[in-house]
Amino acid sequence: MRVNLIRRGKDLRGDSGVTMVELMIAGVVMVVGFLGLMILITTAIATNNRNKMDTNATLVAQMVMEEIKSNYATGVSPVLTDCAGNSWTIAYAPGGAAGSSGIIDFSESSPPTNYFMNYTVCTANGGQATYDVRWRIRAVTANTSVVTISSKTKGGSSDLKYFALPVTLRGYAGL
Repeated sequence: MRVNLIRRGKDLRGDSGVTMVELMIAGVVMVVGFLGLMILITTAIATNNRNKMDTNATLVAQMVMEEIKSNYATGVSPVLTDCAGNSWTIAYAPGGAAGSSGIIDFSESSPPTNYFMNYTVCTANGGQATYDVRWRIRAVTANTSVVTISSKTKGGSSDLKYFALPVTLRGYAGL
């Protein structure tokens, strides 16, 4: 019996502690985990920024739509002023930016006057973002028109993490 006790004690002493190989494997697993976490965090930040730009583009397009709808019957061309001090006149007569099937063509180099604007939005921390806003108005009846407005970030990145598609709104204006 005494022999068995001695062997067990030796076995316990041989198994106690961590080998250098085990420490290296644990370190590699931790490094891979932290790298994955860093990629996840940077992707989340980029997606959050892209969503903010997309929301601002929607709000600018919606503002132009509301101005056209509210002034369509009065015949007054409203003027919008952005935070950079630029004044933009909004035309509402049939015509406007190039496009077909309800899609505005942003490749048009010089859209018609008063049917586009480079609207600047100021952020809370002093930053600015400029949005290319274009619209097209198509008469349906003598008193009703279909308004198509598109807005996108001007000078946006081609990196897919930061790229946001143009926002397009359609609605009716008239009596």
